[in-house]
Amino acid sequence: MLDAGRTEETLLEVNNIEVIYNHVILVLKGVSLSVPKGGITALLGGNGAGKTTTLKAISSLLQSERGDVTKGSIEYRGKNIQGRDPADLVKQGVIQVMEGRHCFEHLTVEENLLTGAYTRSDGGARIQQDLDMVYTYFPRLKERRKSQAGYTSGGEQQMVAMGRALMSRPETILLDEPSMGLAPQLVEEIFTIVKNLNEQEGVTFLLAEQNTNVALRFANYGYILESGRIVMDGPAAELRENPDVKEFYLGMSDDGRKSFRDVRSYRRRKRWLS
Repeated sequence: MLDAGRTEETLLEVNNIEVIYNHVILVLKGVSLSVPKGGITALLGGNGAGKTTTLKAISSLLQSERGDVTKGSIEYRGKNIQGRDPADLVKQGVIQVMEGRHCFEHLTVEENLLTGAYTRSDGGARIQQDLDMVYTYFPRLKERRKSQAGYTSGGEQQMVAMGRALMSRPETILLDEPSMGLAPQLVEEIFTIVKNLNEQEGVTFLLAEQNTNVALRFANYGYILESGRIVMDGPAAELRENPDVKEFYLGMSDDGRKSFRDVRSYRRRKRWLS
């Protein structure tokens, strides 16, 4: 697994970007982050912090929602990818798994997975090989491969969305809120699969996640986003032990675990906002 230090080759570099919706609503305010090759980088923060917007800025999906990157730059392997066609980015190895497990409900699980290979031209044998690989990591999908995706569980649909992304042979996956709406046991299973894909297949991940506790256990490095700004970053192990992160994101302090209501009442005391 990637060392917690930031000395590895950088794949993705987001430099001081600003995002505005509908020409008036400023959502991201000078966001900068880097994603090293072969690592798991977590983008953390509450609902509305700007995590999804950051991922969509990278994957060029903002335009469908009347959003624009108005300042800064986004580079992948040293080349500017800002505003590129999303399909071109997929061919280049960058794909986003959307929040909400967007599946083609009327298609079977296997048909959904095969749609992920639509940009490929390396032949049916290689595609079948990768389909078998997906089934190795997601054995439940193999059992349900002939079922309509719309009739599978939320956890299975999350697996379908991830498996479909893998069928494009990505180098980097932008994974948006993989734990949303899932039971704790399924969340653990999904993150374990992410870790295995990272370690065994070399897939690089940038994952946006509200569940800070789980994300920091599996990630190498983390960025905390609040109100469209990066307020803290560091190796995941250090963030887990940081008193502010413990108190405001993990619900814990030196005095023990706090309730969400207690944590909210102390938000004005965050040292990075003073």
